[in-house]
Amino acid sequence: MPMSQPPRRRQLTGPQFAARFAAEKARQQRRYCAAFALWRRCTQKICRRNAACRGDANACLKGALGALPHHAQWQARQDILAATPQNIGAPERAARQCMPLDFYRETTAQAVAQYLARFKKPSRP
Repeated sequence: MPMSQPPRRRQLTGPQFAARFAAEKARQQRRYCAAFALWRRCTQKICRRNAACRGDANACLKGALGALPHHAQWQARQDILAATPQNIGAPERAARQCMPLDFYRETTAQAVAQYLARFKKPSRP
């Protein structure tokens, strides 16, 4: 009895990829805030009370990047990647592979375009 091929996965469109990437980017920023314990020096009481970032993680992380050594940022990224499941989707994996500074160097659209460009087949002459 011949083995059947597994069904092919549906390819994500650009807007679908961008939406999932943006959502995971926000979660990733919160993970970095937690990894660096930015809530300890936050001006918002709710963050300190909950011992977690409950405000604008984007602003907190952006403001703290200058004071964080590159090695600490790299180690936090490695820890997050080690905890990443093997079967995670492409948009989520692309967001988790970003260093903290990468979130501010490029826009979501640029990050999505760069990631999708890796999979485009070259056109034939």
